[in-house]
Amino acid sequence: MKMYFITRLQKENTNARTPFNEKYLFKIYQIQITSEVRSYLYKLSVNQFEKISQNEELTFLEYDVIDDDTNHLFTYSMKNKVHSFADMISEQLKNSPPKITNLHEILSDESLWAYSIEFQIDPNESFYTFRKIAPSKVGIDEKEDQSKNLAQKVVRTVFNTNTNTLDLLKGETVNLDKQIDCIFFEDTFYVLRKYSFEELVGLQAEYTNKAFEISKRMDTLACFGDTKLLNENIAKKPQLNRRLIKLEKLGNLQNLDERSIRKLVRLGKKNKSEINVKEGKILFESESDIENTVKLLCDFFKTGEYSGKTYGTYAGRIQS
Repeated sequence: MKMYFITRLQKENTNARTPFNEKYLFKIYQIQITSEVRSYLYKLSVNQFEKISQNEELTFLEYDVIDDDTNHLFTYSMKNKVHSFADMISEQLKNSPPKITNLHEILSDESLWAYSIEFQIDPNESFYTFRKIAPSKVGIDEKEDQSKNLAQKVVRTVFNTNTNTLDLLKGETVNLDKQIDCIFFEDTFYVLRKYSFEELVGLQAEYTNKAFEISKRMDTLACFGDTKLLNENIAKKPQLNRRLIKLEKLGNLQNLDERSIRKLVRLGKKNKSEINVKEGKILFESESDIENTVKLLCDFFKTGEYSGKTYGTYAGRIQS
């Protein structure tokens, strides 16, 4: 069993407008661990594995941007993926990453992004677990960190049970929690925690960029008015971005005309989700305008063939 730290470094000549997958460089380092830490990581990993294996109702589905509440996990293939996190896995993880000798030196230029545990199946094959590390979980030795002034510095302490006193913690610290975000085996991620996984590999940022592209395309369509408010919401609402991507995947932006808009108006009134239409254009003058329009275009309201009942959900896969 081996442990790795994954760091993230912003590339030169990039800014806030640079797409996530072009903006950052990921690096991976092996870190030596004590037998106590090894035992802790092994036990928490086995506990997670057992929960999965003992759940007979659990199923795996191909990754989708929006899921329902059924009992399943997602698979996400890294084959043919072109982005910096995929490069890190294919080029670094499987080729003997360098060992950490000075964590402070690395963290002075790079930020700690995640940790990974390698479990060797045989001499030629391994699988890996990943967990995203929040910035609050990482502590830097303040004596060594001269970039902060006195007001910014945080004193890290631990209660010493031998002396019953509060002692200063020296050196860098990383808090490891009892969760696993995903498992990687044979070019495929098995996703246990969807949101954390999306943040880990950069899908959240990718969704935002994609949502802006969809909004830009909507702005060119004659059936939509100004998209300024839509763009403001894209910047601050990750869930909206998922729904816009789902909308594009369904193909329901295509062939919008006066007839289909009239149909949307009727559906909106029927389901108490009215859209704002003036002079033949769908307008975004309020957040409810955006929410209702996306709901209707995403076929949010679904009718059960057997019961005839109407359900509200963005989830679902096209069957035919």
